[in-house]
Amino acid sequence: MQASPHPAHVVPPPIDSTSLGNDQVRVSHFAELMGLMRTLGSRLRVQIGRTKDRILHSPSWLVSLVVHVAGLLILAFISIAPAQISRIVLQMQLGQEVANVELVEFSIEPLDLGDLSQEDTAFDSAMDLPPADLLASVAPTSITPLIESFNDPSATSSQDTAADGSLPAPESGQLEKMFAGRTGAMKEKLLKAAGGTKETEAAVALGLQWLQRNQQRDGSWSLRGPYQGGARGENQVSATAMAMLAFMGAGSTHRGGQYQKTLWKAARWLVKQQDRQGFMAQAAANHEKMYSQAQAMIALCELYAMTGDSWIRPYAQLSCDFACEAQSPEGGWRYQPRFDSDTSVTGWFLVGLKSGEAAGLKVDHYVFPPVDSYLDSVSSGGADRYEAVGYAYKIGERASPSMTAEGLLCRQYLGHQRNMPGMGTGLTALVQNHPLNMRQRNVYYWYYATQALHHYGGPLWTQWNDELKVRLPAAQETRGRERGSWSPVGDQWGFHAGRLYTTCFSLYCLEVYYRHMPIYEHDLLDET
Repeated sequence: MQASPHPAHVVPPPIDSTSLGNDQVRVSHFAELMGLMRTLGSRLRVQIGRTKDRILHSPSWLVSLVVHVAGLLILAFISIAPAQISRIVLQMQLGQEVANVELVEFSIEPLDLGDLSQEDTAFDSAMDLPPADLLASVAPTSITPLIESFNDPSATSSQDTAADGSLPAPESGQLEKMFAGRTGAMKEKLLKAAGGTKETEAAVALGLQWLQRNQQRDGSWSLRGPYQGGARGENQVSATAMAMLAFMGAGSTHRGGQYQKTLWKAARWLVKQQDRQGFMAQAAANHEKMYSQAQAMIALCELYAMTGDSWIRPYAQLSCDFACEAQSPEGGWRYQPRFDSDTSVTGWFLVGLKSGEAAGLKVDHYVFPPVDSYLDSVSSGGADRYEAVGYAYKIGERASPSMTAEGLLCRQYLGHQRNMPGMGTGLTALVQNHPLNMRQRNVYYWYYATQALHHYGGPLWTQWNDELKVRLPAAQETRGRERGSWSPVGDQWGFHAGRLYTTCFSLYCLEVYYRHMPIYEHDLLDET
């Protein structure tokens, strides 16, 4: 084993600097300095590592305390020298011209929602629709909502003539007969004459109870729940308007009836959604906005027509104003104001405007002839085949049962005679080729076919109603938490629109006997 050049505990003799030259002395000192620096660096790294470990393992409150104390110390040493202002000189001089002050009226334009990305598809439902832009070209109208009166259920319903020259609010006995059959002796007579039964009325009562149980605390309803079988998306405006229409169809309003409080809460919620343009569906999905708007318009106009309350008038009137402004050059309505038309959306807006007209609201009559022209453009017309007498969803598309029923109902509301070309033929084709079939459920189609056939009357209505009054109540759920509702399972659009949608549309069908007075003077009116 080789011996170490420096045995343990033996220190080498010191270097005699006097024996070295100047250059060697400088090298030696530099080496000592470098060694010292390496030692200090090593010790510093060790100390930093230990400090880092202490910080990482320190409690969070201690670290926070140190940081805040350091921050306060730094702020304590910061000083800002005040700005020095020697003096301020003010000079005043009389002007040579008189100021011309004018008040300028301005409005805030709505945001453009951008181009639509979803392709248009033919559609027979009120809920599953292509997307749309809204509010891009409708000028705002100024109103003063009567909030104080609205917050008081006991507020008077006295009417004043509007400054714009519109018709005064209807008083008792002056309303159009459109909604005159929903209560009292007239309701009983109409129910009996049109073929309603105790079973249909029991189903209506049970369905309204289900709706009442599912009203939310703020007065609205939801398409998604809290019940089972909710819609894929939310739309509170549509859900609330549809529920309100079901209650009002059976005779209740926010001023009276079994569901007065329910409708009062709902009406308060709904009018709060309205903006200065009369639009109420800002929160709805793009492809549902205009449907929601039309349904809400119908609810407000019916509520005003049935009660004549002055506080609801500005909201109902503004919704009618929006509808008139939003009509497209084609004559109908669709997903953007003043842009396009389809039969489905057009039907909802037409009924809303007719409801406003029946309530005595100001509705420009020029909006109705273009609707007729639009219906001509989507009607096959003329022959005895179904496709030839039907109505299509859009111009150039094929006719469908739902759009045919809706188109014929629109013709009835536009004042066409019962014996107009295509009316009897079209309704006959619906009854024979597309009867009410519980294995192929489509409450949207049933809703429009039931109304059109009820107004038309005669054997066609009897044939349709014989199935309706038996099969629809039988399909209602009578047990469990969903007792009173109609399941969306199996319905053509139930998967998209949900249980509240199928329940409300089923209730409309069973209320048809008195919900609207018959348009044509046939045997039904003679009996009443």
